[in-house]
Amino acid sequence: MAEANNEGDLRTWYEDGWTARVMKNEEDDGWAVSMTLDGQSEPVLVGPWTMGRDKKNPKPLNVNDFRTLLKAARDVLARHEASQRAKLHKSVTVSDGTLGVVRVDLDIVPDEDDPHARLSAWDAGGELLAEQRVEANFALNAAKAGRWVAGGFGAV
Repeated sequence: MAEANNEGDLRTWYEDGWTARVMKNEEDDGWAVSMTLDGQSEPVLVGPWTMGRDKKNPKPLNVNDFRTLLKAARDVLARHEASQRAKLHKSVTVSDGTLGVVRVDLDIVPDEDDPHARLSAWDAGGELLAEQRVEANFALNAAKAGRWVAGGFGAV
């Protein structure tokens, strides 16, 4: 269950490695709320926060607010992770007269010292047929994949 961070402090709540903090919005007269994952310096989510009844102070956080913010922050993280995976992975499917349907994957390895990618071919049953190291900027498309498969998985 979410609890106030300090007794009587209804602007900071934490639970399950997350902290919600209501703060003055520096860009206008309102308030903002942030959700930060423990150990991270930057918040995952920042948004406007409701004024209290006195129209001067922020509305206090409560457990329902925290749960809503937690769900939104987790959704933001999930979308970010999916976007990162999409940037580092591409897949195309080609048909080969001998092998049948072959899935060709390109997985980029974002290594600072040695950036590269792995090109791999998989049969319909999920068996690895071939794997090859390529440049990190290799542009995979169906035509290149088809030539690689048809050429017996030689140089691309």
